[in-house]
Amino acid sequence: MSSLKVAFAGTPEFARVALEAIAAAGFELVLVLTQPDRPAGRGMKLQPSPVKASALDLRINVAQPRSLRLDGKYPDDAAEAQRALSAVRPDVLVVAAYGLILPAWVLELPRLGCLNIHASLLPRWRGAAPIHRAIEAGDTHTGITIMQMDAGLDTGDMLLREAEPIRADDTTASLHDRLARLGGRLIVEALELAACGCFSPQRQPEKGVSYAHKVDKSEAPIDWRRPAAEIERRLRAFDPFPGASFELGDEVWKCWRGEVVDALGKPGEVVRLDPNGPVVACGEQALKLLMLQRPGGKRISAAQALQAKPWSLGTTLASAAD
Repeated sequence: MSSLKVAFAGTPEFARVALEAIAAAGFELVLVLTQPDRPAGRGMKLQPSPVKASALDLRINVAQPRSLRLDGKYPDDAAEAQRALSAVRPDVLVVAAYGLILPAWVLELPRLGCLNIHASLLPRWRGAAPIHRAIEAGDTHTGITIMQMDAGLDTGDMLLREAEPIRADDTTASLHDRLARLGGRLIVEALELAACGCFSPQRQPEKGVSYAHKVDKSEAPIDWRRPAAEIERRLRAFDPFPGASFELGDEVWKCWRGEVVDALGKPGEVVRLDPNGPVVACGEQALKLLMLQRPGGKRISAAQALQAKPWSLGTTLASAAD
């Protein structure tokens, strides 16, 4: 194995998979950057990120700066991170869903620059939520791009690119897991190319650029005036976060799965009560609700939910704008 020294910056599960793939391939991991521990769980105790937990298991030194900007809110954190990176002198920095903007000094420090694992086929879906937006838009495929980072938002030259089909039943969670594995494999290939000096970067096309803005809780309410096919995609795109919600009386429910069917009615109206779920009219066609969640409850089938609390034909579920 090459003596290539690799630093790594990442935080969530998607990045953990890549970190462990790099370690398994035998590359020398000299430092891991990850976000500070966050409170989580019932007791809101501080919890390490998946990347930190893995790095500690692998006995790799970890730094957790709150910022990397030397002129920003936490200059001491940035200066300490700069000292740590400079001390290990990495040949390359691999970045995967890190969550902090990399200033110029970081991009310029490694001899071979910074390589990003991006969960889309660039230039489509630059930005923070490429998996969610690909499902929401009805794309039939997405993929992983290994990119040489520059100062722009996912605008750097592409080094490797591989497609992954989006299945009709994919959620963000299921597609995330496949793309994480693909990203782990491709970054190892990229590092092997880096080790032998075999990089062949390609500029991103100017056509086909789109942006995947961050998913917000405010997007959860279902607008029944939209086409049923669009709503069904959003159910899957917003699983596990933020979910898709509607109002039934004075309760806010969530719907996790649905099936597009033909039926007529006022948007939001329950027009049929099938054994496996209620059918709700939409702006175009209708949506059979298949998996529901009451406030404070767990996900259950719509049939179970209706047994516990029967619905009435003609009930109107509140729309996002109501």
